[in-house]
Amino acid sequence: MPLFGREAELEALTGLVEGLRERGGVLIRGEAGIGKSALVAAVVSVASGAGVRVLTTTGAQAERNLAYAGLHQLLYPVRAELDALPGRQRDALRDALGLGDSSAEAAAGEVGGPGAYVVGLAALTLLAEVAAVRPLLVVVEDAHWLDRASADVLAFVARRIESEPVAVVATLRDGEPSPLLEAGLSELPVGRLSREAAAELLHSTAPGLAPAVRERVLLEADGNPLALIELPAAVGDQGGIGPVMPLSERLERAFTARVATLPAPARTALLVAALNESDSLAETLAATRLILSTAPPGPDVGAGAEVEVLAPAVEARLVELGAGTVRFRHPLMRSAIPTAAPMAECRRAHLALAETLREHPDRRAWHRAAATTGADEGVAAELDSAAAQARRRGAVAAAVAALEQAARLSEGREGKALRLLRAAELAFESGSRDTAERLVRDARELDLSPRRRAAAAWMLSGFEDGVREDVSRVAELAELAESVAAGGIVEPAVRILWGAAMRCFWSEPGQDARRLVLRVADGLPLPAGDPRMVAINAYAAPFERGATVLGGLRELAGAAGADPETDRYLGSAAMQVGAFDVAARLSAVAAPGLRAQGRLGLLPRALAVQAWSTTRLGDLDTAVPAAEEAARLAAETGQPFMYGLATAVQAEIAALRGEHEQARVLADEAERVALPAAARPVLATVQLARGLAAMSEGRFDDAFADLSRILDPTDPAYQLALRAYFLAELTEAALRAGRSEAMRDVLRGLEPLAAATPSPALHLGLRYARAVLAPGPEAEELFAAALRADLTGWPAERARLHLAYGEWLRRRRRAVESRVHLRAAREAFDALGLAAWGERARQELRGAGESSPVRDPDARDRLTPHELSIAQLAAEGLTNREIGQRLYLSHRTVGTHLHRIYPKLGVSSRADLARILKSYPPD
Repeated sequence: MPLFGREAELEALTGLVEGLRERGGVLIRGEAGIGKSALVAAVVSVASGAGVRVLTTTGAQAERNLAYAGLHQLLYPVRAELDALPGRQRDALRDALGLGDSSAEAAAGEVGGPGAYVVGLAALTLLAEVAAVRPLLVVVEDAHWLDRASADVLAFVARRIESEPVAVVATLRDGEPSPLLEAGLSELPVGRLSREAAAELLHSTAPGLAPAVRERVLLEADGNPLALIELPAAVGDQGGIGPVMPLSERLERAFTARVATLPAPARTALLVAALNESDSLAETLAATRLILSTAPPGPDVGAGAEVEVLAPAVEARLVELGAGTVRFRHPLMRSAIPTAAPMAECRRAHLALAETLREHPDRRAWHRAAATTGADEGVAAELDSAAAQARRRGAVAAAVAALEQAARLSEGREGKALRLLRAAELAFESGSRDTAERLVRDARELDLSPRRRAAAAWMLSGFEDGVREDVSRVAELAELAESVAAGGIVEPAVRILWGAAMRCFWSEPGQDARRLVLRVADGLPLPAGDPRMVAINAYAAPFERGATVLGGLRELAGAAGADPETDRYLGSAAMQVGAFDVAARLSAVAAPGLRAQGRLGLLPRALAVQAWSTTRLGDLDTAVPAAEEAARLAAETGQPFMYGLATAVQAEIAALRGEHEQARVLADEAERVALPAAARPVLATVQLARGLAAMSEGRFDDAFADLSRILDPTDPAYQLALRAYFLAELTEAALRAGRSEAMRDVLRGLEPLAAATPSPALHLGLRYARAVLAPGPEAEELFAAALRADLTGWPAERARLHLAYGEWLRRRRRAVESRVHLRAAREAFDALGLAAWGERARQELRGAGESSPVRDPDARDRLTPHELSIAQLAAEGLTNREIGQRLYLSHRTVGTHLHRIYPKLGVSSRADLARILKSYPPD
């Protein structure tokens, strides 16, 4: 059938196919029946005629709880190519699609499933390999009905199609949620047809309508193509269109009225087909036979069911039969039939399908559950197994749905509570806050044991590290942990207390709450060297317990690499106590393990700590790509405050490089995310970035004002630990703004902290500040002492000291001596890429009578952060495929990036790349 009134939409879709060598994707949006599928059929026809391969999947309501059902449908035609994938990707995708070794899956248990991101990378690699042979069009119809695991993977793929000859076309009903909405696809809204186009369509499908009926249909259809096609039949069957109601309801009534005229066996077969999550004709006929074999005899009931049983439904234009398939002509037809059927008939159909699907236990469990009205522990146990299987395959949403349904069918309160809390914990781990909170609330309405109450309380407060909660929550959690531990339940108590300690980083609960956290921690039956105890002490008391934390970190650093999650939070703990070198090292160790496990929820946290710490150390080569990836992944995984922290670090980097406008834009973006919830570490880093930018522009009063906010307990940018780690910048601003006495007051307030903790960052800052602010002859010895300190791994601090000392010497007319220090500062700042600071050193050298060569931009400055990350990995000798696995990209995309990188750097090979990048050492 030709399309009427869709010229603009067809032109856009045709252009997508013709431009397949460029990144592209379209999300077609519109109401039910608006013609989305007709547009897809048209673009598929164009693609096939152009020699493009087409892979298709269609979401179905009945499949929404079946893990990776949509992905299986999409990739099944190319399953033979799976063996060419890298081993871990191959195994992950085979397991996700149910093609793996079931015994291996069983041995894997519920923990350690492949995860949606590893499956996503495998799917991306597979599609890229298929497209390398022949350009590829990926079609996703009714994306709103895809199972969540498939939708997440397809959104992951769509975000990363950069250089492959792959295009994605998806359809989505208006008002429906889908991960594909955030996948970067261009939206193509499809509206109702104009009066002229609607009249043309109606005339082509029902040319014999009487004028009055024709006008009534045009009026009621209001430009909806499906209504224009289907309502004329309703007029003929019913003598009218019926009462005023939403168009979709009128269409559903028209469809069910058509079903009512069919013979009973055909109605039964249609109901079975509508409830079956598969389009398998064999399954539909087998289940229909079971129902008909037990039905009371009647004129329309036969002894069995063969394909002819569906002939009346085909004639009524409700379904179409293909090679072993039965498909409804429109989703509204499929949804209308069970809605109108009596509950008893739906129950019989589900039971018949369950009996037919004995070889498919997951699907069988869902049909048995749908047919069960009361508690049934046997069916609940089957759903438990389905949840475990979904979890092993990395399909968390499907596991949550199965456990929630199992809880509904549980016979006892304890079993119901356990299943609800297990579902809530999985929802929590996957970032589904609303689902987790709803499940916990349901569980708390039951009579929970102390252990279950503790688990429920911990999960309810687990999101966003409590950033949006009232600060009194810290004390409540600490008291809860204490009561749980008193009952002999240690592990949940530790987890609850860890949550309380984390809140001491993101918010400021006050000293009483912090002391309570420490008292509870001291009472737990855990050794002082337990990594969790080290981290709790760091978060709750970074100065009072600083020596203990640093000692624990030194002991634990030798075992780094054994558990990436432990390394991650120890790296974060090191940041709290000012051991930025240790924080950078531990987070760098954690990141590869988290990548390998596909834990993209935790990876941006490790990367953000790495970026924050390495920026403070002056290692921008590491910080730039780490911050970029942390921000990108945090946004993708729904972690706004980690996104804010990484973006604030990017603002700091821009300020250090002298990119003032970029620093302002990034700082404003980070503040926009963090300010409504007062995410203190983000806001403190924002003020640091603004202060640095103001200093490099010579606005020293503004710089002092910006940086002083970090020390004001009434300001949302105040953060107990971080306030003590920006002393060099604050002192520099104070000195040049004529606020030296105010800065001395600040130092007097911090000296007691220095006496209590060996924090490296605090003592480095104090040594700098004492020297810079000291009167006359005292300053020289203080500068010398500061430079004699162990600054290994702190190149930016060393350079800053040389600069300040050189400036001090020059102002005392000791120009020759000053040049040694100013030259050292200039060379270090240039090597580190700290352009704003390097320019200051040049100006001071000119004042001391020595000219400086103009600094050419480093090769690395010509690259985007993403390109720099790829270039560094290539320089280390990783192959394109290995880089792709590390960065969750296809290896072909990596190759395309390298082809862009080479001319930017003036090189032609990996060897040249390694040479030019290594010629700019960070220290």
